[in-house]
Amino acid sequence: MSLKKFFLISCFLMSLNGLSQDMKEGFTYLETGKYKEAEVFFKDVLKNYPKNKTARLCYGRAVGLNGNSTKALNLFINLLNDFPNDFEVKLNYAESLLWDKKFDVAENYYEKLIKENDKSFSALLGYANTLSNLKKYNKALVYVDKALEVSPNNPNALVSKKYMRLGLANEYLNKQEYSKAEAILRENFTNFKDDKETLLNLANLYLISNQYSKAEETYIKLGSNNENKNISLNGLALVQHLKSKNKLALNTSKTSVNSLPSNASKDIKNQTIERYIQALIWNKKFKEADKEINNLFKSNNEPENWMLSLRATLNIYKSNFDKSIEDYNLILKKDSASFDGNLGKANALKALGYYNKAYLGAENTLSFYDNQKDATQFINKLDESFTPFVEAKTSYSFDNGNNDAYMYQLNGEYSFSTKFKVLASYNHRFTKNPVTNLEATSNNVLVGFSYQLFNNVVFKSNLGVTSSNANSNDFTQLLADVAFEIKPFKLQNLEIGYKREIQNFNAELIDREIVQNNFILNYNLSTNFNLGWFTQYYYTSQNDSNTRNLLFTSLYYNILEKPSLKAGVNYQYITFKNQVPTIYFSPSKFNAYEIFINLIKDENIAKNKTWFYDLTAATGLQFIEDDAKQSTYRIQGKLGYKFSERSLLNIYALQSNIASATAAGFTFTEIGLRFKWLFLKKPVFRKN
Repeated sequence: MSLKKFFLISCFLMSLNGLSQDMKEGFTYLETGKYKEAEVFFKDVLKNYPKNKTARLCYGRAVGLNGNSTKALNLFINLLNDFPNDFEVKLNYAESLLWDKKFDVAENYYEKLIKENDKSFSALLGYANTLSNLKKYNKALVYVDKALEVSPNNPNALVSKKYMRLGLANEYLNKQEYSKAEAILRENFTNFKDDKETLLNLANLYLISNQYSKAEETYIKLGSNNENKNISLNGLALVQHLKSKNKLALNTSKTSVNSLPSNASKDIKNQTIERYIQALIWNKKFKEADKEINNLFKSNNEPENWMLSLRATLNIYKSNFDKSIEDYNLILKKDSASFDGNLGKANALKALGYYNKAYLGAENTLSFYDNQKDATQFINKLDESFTPFVEAKTSYSFDNGNNDAYMYQLNGEYSFSTKFKVLASYNHRFTKNPVTNLEATSNNVLVGFSYQLFNNVVFKSNLGVTSSNANSNDFTQLLADVAFEIKPFKLQNLEIGYKREIQNFNAELIDREIVQNNFILNYNLSTNFNLGWFTQYYYTSQNDSNTRNLLFTSLYYNILEKPSLKAGVNYQYITFKNQVPTIYFSPSKFNAYEIFINLIKDENIAKNKTWFYDLTAATGLQFIEDDAKQSTYRIQGKLGYKFSERSLLNIYALQSNIASATAAGFTFTEIGLRFKWLFLKKPVFRKN
């Protein structure tokens, strides 16, 4: 904090001579913050009185407070040479070191001053402010308290103490020690009731620590002062978005825009407009947001970074990731330390499949913002997708055809880089039918790899064997699963693959050793208006000379985002070349229609020590050959718990009466348990 008032008094006392009246005007300039006028004034005084110490002190202060810190420092060095034992000169020299940001030098110098006079308020407060600038907040608070002992309730010292607490609280915030940060911030209210800066820091703490209700309360308190109304409303809109109340966020933001006073500062106007456009984007009102952003660019020949960030954000939501990267590059060209530029670009690169560049973007963010939570979480989430894991499943299933099956499965992935990973799986299935006295066991082992050929193309290949034992047939067969996963255009996913497998639904099918060669095409289309379409086609050639065509298509609408709620209609068509109903379900034509609703809290976005779930209910009609229609239902659910970022457990169950590969008019039920464990803390290629 500036000690100008203290030094003005000192200057006045030192000049109680004939020159004092002449300099009174200059003191007034300094006291009222008119430093340019003060500089001119005292420069004129020194033309006639070049040796006057008071005029030199005041001129040096005017120069420094007017922004020329280096010149001021040199002026006080000259004064110190002329008056080496003058304590007031020493104090002014020490403060000029602060103006010139020579905090290390100032720290040592203030220590000498305090040894010389440990009751000097100016020396104690100057030293405390120096320590604060060096981010030695705990020690700074000790010395500002010593200054307050000398001058109780001194307003300059109290304001300095407020900022020291803000700095210390921010350190605890970066360490994610939220309770300590909150306690320190609340200490400011002792001397500064409902202080604006402290309330803003508290609200930010609550946002970062996901304490949204407390953040909301803090913004409401901030808005109790009408001068802060727009800041309050803008903050409330953000909280409402984070609580998934986007419609309310937009209404709040509209209120903020409509209540902008004509004399509002440029910063407040910009923040309010920015929040309004963000709220439009959150509500997927992309045309309106685009119009508002275009208006900003039309009225600004040199668009500011926050405008570029808005356009980039809009393109992120519209999946125009290439365009968003262009804007983030423009932001970084202007400001290489931009948080939005660095982390926003990292997010866009990740979405495009440029994972190594995404890592670099997030790490670059942390080089400017140490331990920043969003950047840290981004890296952690990216790490999760490449951290080696094992996944164990076990299930029991039965149907009304008296078939029982027990399954145990183990899957694993080991990524050597962002492009290359090794895949492995083992599956054991035992099935029996007590009515027919048939039993069979199959053991499948598959080993393969996944390689990212291009940013939007991944190739997967698994090869293995199955060893099966049935009542009258033991055999070993080759297994294969090969696929290209492609993102041909934005919001589209295409998979082209081949899969060789053995029919193992029940003991009788295993005993017959039916090999299936499946040629698979999967296509998924998403949109920016919540509609989605998924289509799957199988062409299957079997070693019993039969062939199958299977088409499944689903049109769905996303009703809610958090949790995800969608509803839609499904259609399935199956036809076999040969009909062998006594062996397996093989109609010449099969049509099924159903409507469904699906509620999901995805395990990938679930926080640690929270539950996740997936519930689906469907009903419809199926038509087998030319038979009468049959009603169908399907119910399936999953409930799990995420212990940490590295482990989760879930149970699942399903029941359906839709015709299967074995029979029509049957009911099938399965219950199971799954455990997933990331057995390393991070990807092997990021251990160092």
